[in-house]
Amino acid sequence: MPSAAVIVVTTRALAMHGEENLAKHVENVRLFGIPPVVALNRFTDDTDAAVSAVASSCRALGVPFGVSRGWELGGAGVTDLAGMVLDAIRSSDRSAFRYLYPDELGLAAKLETIAKRVYGADGVAFAPLAATKLSRFESLGHGRLPVCVAKTQNSLSDDPKRPGRPRGFTITVRDAALSAGAGFVVAYAGDILTMPGLPKVPGAEEIDIDERGNVVGLF
Repeated sequence: MPSAAVIVVTTRALAMHGEENLAKHVENVRLFGIPPVVALNRFTDDTDAAVSAVASSCRALGVPFGVSRGWELGGAGVTDLAGMVLDAIRSSDRSAFRYLYPDELGLAAKLETIAKRVYGADGVAFAPLAATKLSRFESLGHGRLPVCVAKTQNSLSDDPKRPGRPRGFTITVRDAALSAGAGFVVAYAGDILTMPGLPKVPGAEEIDIDERGNVVGLF
């Protein structure tokens, strides 16, 4: 059970998406009963006024705010932020952690829960292919698995051209895949390129260096 979550932001991203997008991410973390901390990854061209504006937004949201300059100053650039995260961990109530949906909820209902509560959608539309596959996965005994949504990272919706906190939209699930070994179902929304998934025991665990300094376990 996580004790806290850090939401990393930049002034550039906030300029494109606005404060309401940050507010939704804070809301989403709190959906799970986890205290959020906002970390601003500050770049050299970020003005003090821009940083102050982010800090003000965080105060309005009631969320701790810290600046990360680790790339520039090393550990000294994240010391204050680390302290805020530790404070959040110490003050968190781990018994408050909760999942978004119960295991026994159907796969389609799980996706609708994510779409409505996390993305802010009005609902979900299932393409025939996706609906057929989800039904088949359940008939094979995989209905209790959690679901993972593959969609654009540029929007809370499945449309990359809708920044901020879009409203009045529907998530369209066009396809689905079963990752039985890893233990989840993937739903594909919009035009998205996915990378191959990893097994529960990745091959990297077999890689080592022997006594002669040779790398072993690569193949």
